Amino acid sequence: MDDALAAQMQQGLDDVEALLLETVHSEDSLLTEASEHLVVAGGKRFRPMLVLLAAQFGDASAVGVIPSAVVVELTHLATLYHDDVMDEAPLRRGQVSANSRWTNTIAILTGDYLFARASDLLADLGSDAVRIQARTFARLVRGQIQETVGPEADADPLKHYLQVMADKTGSLIATSGQFGAMMAGAPSHVVDTLTSACEKIGVAFQLSDDILDIASESFQSGKTPGTDLREGIKTLPMLHVLASSEPGDARLRELLAAPITDDDLHAEALSLLRAHPAMDRARADTRQWAEDARAELLTLPDVPARGALEGLCDYVVSRTG
Repeated sequence: MDDALAAQMQQGLDDVEALLLETVHSEDSLLTEASEHLVVAGGKRFRPMLVLLAAQFGDASAVGVIPSAVVVELTHLATLYHDDVMDEAPLRRGQVSANSRWTNTIAILTGDYLFARASDLLADLGSDAVRIQARTFARLVRGQIQETVGPEADADPLKHYLQVMADKTGSLIATSGQFGAMMAGAPSHVVDTLTSACEKIGVAFQLSDDILDIASESFQSGKTPGTDLREGIKTLPMLHVLASSEPGDARLRELLAAPITDDDLHAEALSLLRAHPAMDRARADTRQWAEDARAELLTLPDVPARGALEGLCDYVVSRTG
């Protein structure tokens, strides 16, 4: 990212941060405290950054750019409050989770409040923006339900998993690119391309997170390595193993059949997974999603923001090792 673009991004993110805090403020002190809980905990602000980068393909100073970046971040934060309740998570971003600090009810209602505040901002951005957000929200909910209930008996588990990734993670990241370009007045074909490419980046990012959950020896993925194994969540490398008919994979398939709460069995499964060719296959799948995103980005005007987005494709791949 060149210096001029980096300076614009930093100023834009500062503006996003200020409007975020202003938007979540309430006359009720508890609601304000609970709403600010995750805002002040930090985070990558990945989605607002994509809004700002996409806006570079039009008028990046347009009035709707910053509010739309706040909308996607509020939506993302709201889902985290709800996720922590469903997962009974004690921590989020290194802080005590809202459900642990207060109650599940407070956490759920706080998430609802953030959705409401996002809708309030959207009302000033036009009916198209409202419709896009509503459809994105529907995909988020659908993805969560599909992940919760799992694939139907006759469904392809891998296809089901990738659809969950697209709905739960890719959809809001796609909307980030769409909002940025749309609010900046970019041509419709540019808006469509950024929407599609950002969704692919989002899927690739989530796939890389799932690989890191197995491969990382540290907390690089943001959670304790092997968390998905303990919770019985079937991620991409595991699905590749479970689809194998190789006799040598029988023990690992047996271990992956259910959540692994025993420490010794968990260590065994993690060791077998890390050494399995399924890890390289999952990395190749992730690389393909990133390359498909790059191919779409290369059809866009050659502006500094395009190079930054291409850099994100490289980063998603490099973080998996």
